[in-house]
Amino acid sequence: MATYLDVVNNVLRRLREPVVSSVTDTDYSAMLGVFVNDAKREIEDAYDWNALSDTLTATTTEDIFNYVLVGSRTRFRTIDVFNETKEVEMHYRPTGWMNRQFIIVDQQKGEPTYYNFNGVDVNGDTQVDVYPIPNGVYDLRFNLVIPQADLVNDNDRILVPSHLVAMLAHSKAIAERGEDSGVLSSEAYQMYRLALADAVAIERNHYDEEMTWEAI
Repeated sequence: MATYLDVVNNVLRRLREPVVSSVTDTDYSAMLGVFVNDAKREIEDAYDWNALSDTLTATTTEDIFNYVLVGSRTRFRTIDVFNETKEVEMHYRPTGWMNRQFIIVDQQKGEPTYYNFNGVDVNGDTQVDVYPIPNGVYDLRFNLVIPQADLVNDNDRILVPSHLVAMLAHSKAIAERGEDSGVLSSEAYQMYRLALADAVAIERNHYDEEMTWEAI
């Protein structure tokens, strides 16, 4: 996996600029660092990359229905959710539906079967409500795609394909300063889009069972 510094220097080479020993060495390399983080975020949002998959757990307490998914932040996407203790899949329910269950007089208690994401805690992690209200201890597994936090340190490793990050950051850098010896930002962006399509196709080929084909 390439590091934050590796990718910034990759972009500098593409621009025929001197490489740096730290992302913050110069104003220009620091600006490219911003472009790298912007590019990383866009690529993370473009596809459910396997490298971003993670499982977070919540262990219930009797009569408590709200839990924090520590480390989830807010940009995650849900793969599936299981009540591991009872070996059953849990199902999403809308906020309105969940609110109605919590305000009725005879609230149901039992093994959690439904979930709804409800707000964030002081650390910026997502909170989840479960229903029925737990009547004991259950281990809940949330299988999620969690985008990486912004890169800060030179040696922070990029989880999504780093060549895509470099290509997209390069196109942003060209757009910022104008045409780069005949390579327009639109052309650089098109090359990135083709590379992104190839990378997604390769990754999808690893998980044929998860693909859904629809006639159009």
